[in-house]
Amino acid sequence: MFDKILIANRGEIACRVIKTARKMGIGTVAVYSDADKNALHVEMADEAVRIGPPPANQSYIVIDNVMAAIRETGAQAVHPGYGFLSENARFAEALEAEGVAFVGPPKGAIEAMGDKITSKKIAQEAGVSTVPGYMGLIEDADEAVKISNDIGYPVMIKASAGGGGKGMRIAWNDQEAREGFQSSRNEAANSFGDDRIFIEKFVTQPRHIEIQVLCDSHGNGVYLGERECSIQRRNQKVVEEAPSPFLDPETRRAMGEQAVALAKAVGYASAGTVEFIVDGNKNFYFLEMNTRLQVEHPVTELITGVDLVEQMIRVAAGEKLSITQDDVQLNGWAIENRLYAEDPYRNFLPSIGRLSRYRPPSETAAGPLLDNGKWQGDAPEGPTAVRNDTGVFEGGEISMYYDPMIAKLCTWAPDRAQAIEAMRVALDGFELEGIGHNLPFLSAVMDHPKFISGDMTTAFIAEEYPDGFEGVELDGDTLRRIAASAAAMYRVAEIRRTRVSGRMDNHERKVGKHWVVTLQGQDFAVKVKADKKGSTIRFEDGTRLRVTSDWTPGDSLARLDVDGAPLVLKVDKITSGYRVRSRGADLKVHVRSPRQAELARLMPEKLPPDTSRMLLCPMPGLIVKVDVEVGDEVQEGQALCTVEAMKMENILRAEKKGVVARINAGAGDSLAVDDVIMEFE
Repeated sequence: MFDKILIANRGEIACRVIKTARKMGIGTVAVYSDADKNALHVEMADEAVRIGPPPANQSYIVIDNVMAAIRETGAQAVHPGYGFLSENARFAEALEAEGVAFVGPPKGAIEAMGDKITSKKIAQEAGVSTVPGYMGLIEDADEAVKISNDIGYPVMIKASAGGGGKGMRIAWNDQEAREGFQSSRNEAANSFGDDRIFIEKFVTQPRHIEIQVLCDSHGNGVYLGERECSIQRRNQKVVEEAPSPFLDPETRRAMGEQAVALAKAVGYASAGTVEFIVDGNKNFYFLEMNTRLQVEHPVTELITGVDLVEQMIRVAAGEKLSITQDDVQLNGWAIENRLYAEDPYRNFLPSIGRLSRYRPPSETAAGPLLDNGKWQGDAPEGPTAVRNDTGVFEGGEISMYYDPMIAKLCTWAPDRAQAIEAMRVALDGFELEGIGHNLPFLSAVMDHPKFISGDMTTAFIAEEYPDGFEGVELDGDTLRRIAASAAAMYRVAEIRRTRVSGRMDNHERKVGKHWVVTLQGQDFAVKVKADKKGSTIRFEDGTRLRVTSDWTPGDSLARLDVDGAPLVLKVDKITSGYRVRSRGADLKVHVRSPRQAELARLMPEKLPPDTSRMLLCPMPGLIVKVDVEVGDEVQEGQALCTVEAMKMENILRAEKKGVVARINAGAGDSLAVDDVIMEFE
């Protein structure tokens, strides 16, 4: 076994690999760019080596820089994580020449299956059903448009060396094919150093289901069930689960056996994933093979008890697999939510800045489950488990240079319904401040009827949130529970305030019992009757709710019990009440005396400023190009400029017809959120 492993990656996956290496007694080396010098993975590793400036194409994907770090530290093996150099055959070749083990598949397998064009040809030759498409190299946008017309719209434009949603676009017409080809090509070159593009038919109403395979260098291979990854945004997965609520045992077996056969056909050794598109009749089509560890691997670990990182290391050291297909058992259900530094209220655009507060829910093990997903028994014994794979910390910075993922929050339970409920509670208790993030959206998905039923496709977000995410409207019962909780909490805060001011006598009378709670446009007149154990809240219609909690004023998280049911609220003080966040809703909850409430209804509503004649930068980023000039008349939907942020190009379009009056930024300019790019007459 190795004595020292270098992790050629950053963020949560670098931290994840370090955890398993530490458990195995293996020393670790981190590499970092200037932007990551204070990162969590640098702190966790036994050694750390600087490899360049912040941009990935000057640091993390520069093979010579990584090789220099290997020589400097004497690392015997390299785990590439995912992204960056994980599927780069030249990197595997350089390691082989240096006599350093690659914790991944052989170079030949990477070349055969890591390249999406080649992998599809091999799959076709092996008799695997594939999605129709053009597998040759595409020279320019004109050729892309011609090929798209031959295949028939809609089409998917994809980077051959891509992954993680980078370099992918869906085109429904010639204009989108032309623009999508160029943007995909640019993103591919910046993210992977390879700008080759291919085009395939976009299958409408598909489900994205993938099979986890594990093979050694002695000809053995197993599949570890499937993962459902259908909830995606911009072709990037957001929610994953294992197993899939859609597959039956027969389809699972057929997909698994085909995945293992494909892996063996290319001499695969290590962990890998074969991705399929599955239609409503359970027909499945080979999409691609990812010759690396997947982002969503924790859910497979949680239902199988297999530590995939450990198995990858053992395979790289020449060991045989210790498990056979008969040993693989799927136990319970696991769900993963990807927490991104993206603002769902701004169409999921990237957000950067400092994490002024970062308090994930406590990781809990069900029975013998460890924090790295390895079971020490046959199956979990407890009711649920929570796992949070992360690479950030409170006070740390979210950089514009890398993928915006902050953490992967996972829950396990004996069945899907319990796993979903465990995830709801975990999301409610996840405190994150300082940047825009998608926690509210994730909470909304967990409560969405389509997700709860398992009836979803890769078009889920586009279909259910066509105008973007605008928050959650809570039902009447939930509003009453929050109103009762806010009244009880406000009473406690008012008692604290009277004591601080020195008015100790008869504070119950001075605080009062009658309040009006206003939230989500509704008023609830309540009477609070308190005792030493809690408060009973009586509504005008006679309804009573019993609220108990150990919350004290100033706490940012309130865990309450409302009539025997748990309720978790994120709480911030505002004038005459609280900002409350729960289950995807972000509410201003005002608690006033009846007279104060009466006067508040007379106050005029403050209107937001008119920005309809301006193009505002929706995210921190770099202007790549400006497509118009002063005096140009633009039409609705016309491209105005392109902004690059977190390795993704975003085309900003005109919302309505107008004339460009002024342009305030040009190519190469770095802008902050809401900077004015251009103005219209």
